[in-house]
Amino acid sequence: MSDSVHRGARSSVLANRLILLGASNLTMSLYTAIELLQQRVGGPSDVLIAAGHGRSYGEPSQIMFRELPGIISSGLWKRLDRANVRPTYALLTDIGNDIPYGYTTQQILGWVNWCVSRLQRQAVHVVVTNIPIASIETVSEWRYKMLRPLLFPNCRLSRHEVIERARVVHQGLIEMAVSKRFELLELSSDWLGADAIHIRIGKRRDFYRYVAEQFPASSEIQCSVAGNKSWLSILKQQQPRFAYRKLLGQEQYRRQPSAQLTDGTIISMY
Repeated sequence: MSDSVHRGARSSVLANRLILLGASNLTMSLYTAIELLQQRVGGPSDVLIAAGHGRSYGEPSQIMFRELPGIISSGLWKRLDRANVRPTYALLTDIGNDIPYGYTTQQILGWVNWCVSRLQRQAVHVVVTNIPIASIETVSEWRYKMLRPLLFPNCRLSRHEVIERARVVHQGLIEMAVSKRFELLELSSDWLGADAIHIRIGKRRDFYRYVAEQFPASSEIQCSVAGNKSWLSILKQQQPRFAYRKLLGQEQYRRQPSAQLTDGTIISMY
């Protein structure tokens, strides 16, 4: 990471902070999510991300040769406590990953509750996407047996067990949203692909536009680059890197923030 990112981080006047937690759905639409959220709440932003394909909320997860810590164990939380940027907006998505990993419903709901509680200390507006239970229930036995080794090769749960646990987590999130007063979004089956859990390519902008609409609109949209392809190309050239990961068993560290947009938005990946 270049020193210019840190010089920019110190010199920019940041309008808000965005916290993005999730797994593959968020990772595949990261640029779109930032763009549409900034169109809604403004910018430039201090963007803190804990995401990654196959990411678990509570335990380390490994995809191919790369391992990431659980979201609750990531360095994002120390950075969150140190930062002093207001207002703050948070999105939690991809919660269902931990079901086929074999963790109990109590563990999964406990991890989400922990994240929400920590975020609400910062007086954030929190939006959570629920498990797409209606879509999951439509997966047939033969399709489940075909998809399970591709998406979750170490999963030993039956289709029935996955659906039953998904129902418990789905209902638990509904109850948590009431008690902790955060926005909970149900996912339409129309957004989802054949595997019942990933947003279809052609629906990603529609989905994240819907997510963005759940946040309060800024009275003064300061983000001058949202929707401009130039900042997307710059972001792709300056891909944010994980603060910590293991690759082939070797620990790797990267100073944060690790990317910056043309408007001064800084991006940290944990």
